[in-house]
Amino acid sequence: MFYQCPKCKKSWQYKIEKCPQCFLTLERIKSQKVKIISVSKVNISTILHPKAPYFVLLLEDERGNRWIQKSIKEYKIGQEFKIEPALDKNAVSVWRIKYDVLEGVEKVIELLGGLKVDSKTKVLILPTLVSPIHPYLAENTNPEFLESLIEYLLQKGIKMENIKVAGQSFNEIPIEASAQKSQLLNVCQNFKIPPLDLSKTKFIKKEMENFNFEVSEEVFNSDLIINLPILKVGKISAAENILKVLKKENYLGLRYFSSEGEILEKLNRVLPSYLTIADGQIVQKPDQFTTFLGLILASFSSLNLDRVFNEISMVKNLPEELKNVKVENVKIVGRQIEELKYEVEKF
Repeated sequence: MFYQCPKCKKSWQYKIEKCPQCFLTLERIKSQKVKIISVSKVNISTILHPKAPYFVLLLEDERGNRWIQKSIKEYKIGQEFKIEPALDKNAVSVWRIKYDVLEGVEKVIELLGGLKVDSKTKVLILPTLVSPIHPYLAENTNPEFLESLIEYLLQKGIKMENIKVAGQSFNEIPIEASAQKSQLLNVCQNFKIPPLDLSKTKFIKKEMENFNFEVSEEVFNSDLIINLPILKVGKISAAENILKVLKKENYLGLRYFSSEGEILEKLNRVLPSYLTIADGQIVQKPDQFTTFLGLILASFSSLNLDRVFNEISMVKNLPEELKNVKVENVKIVGRQIEELKYEVEKF
């Protein structure tokens, strides 16, 4: 994605509001056709690039804009650089961003085949919202990430009044306090979207193999459910975020007798299909310090997504729920694991 001044036609790869020369708002220009004009092979590994050899591609689009990209796959000069979307419903799309979160959201959805929506589509968004903490600590979904998703949905023609941003507190902290400190409330207010406390909605009883669930009716009233977690190293952040659709007392009762993995397995068979788009830009390590990965991942299988992220992070002790998810059986589209691997816990 590039940004071009409509008057002087100067372009930038990073996002700025206005042309510094003409003071006009820049237009987003998406590259349509990309070719490889140079290839370099790197044989020496480093901390940020532990897997070698790898290739550094110099890419050029139809307007002459150039940028570099790492690849584990070897290409030839003159080849077209194109990534086909996945047909597998449980595939995981992965993209690394530099400056534009909206570009990353667009790309991961596009790599899964896109969304079939219109102005009447009702959307329910479930961000991670667990603590009254500032965004830079990566405890809750980043407000810029939520903002970019809403912008994407509006660009697709979905009406503002058909978008709901929802959550609830499973601890003693009021959801309002977490929403305000995390700045997610500001995003909702800027778009004039009233935030929804799921604990105050009606819950519908669903049964699945001796598991009695109480699920918010908002889930079944929506045409598109988007699970919007922030990822945390060594955890199943994407999968467990969907548990917030359950009634708090129901979840705590189930958790007393069953593991989280068992609850998730049965709950996913009760819920309609939902899309997970995960924030992996600045992620929290097990010691609660943060590190920058610049990743966005998406999948219709939240457990597959968590497994791929933990493989990229080179986690040694996988959560129990992920040990049966074989990463070699997961279709990955976009950026490949070997291109992105980084031992987060060590560094």
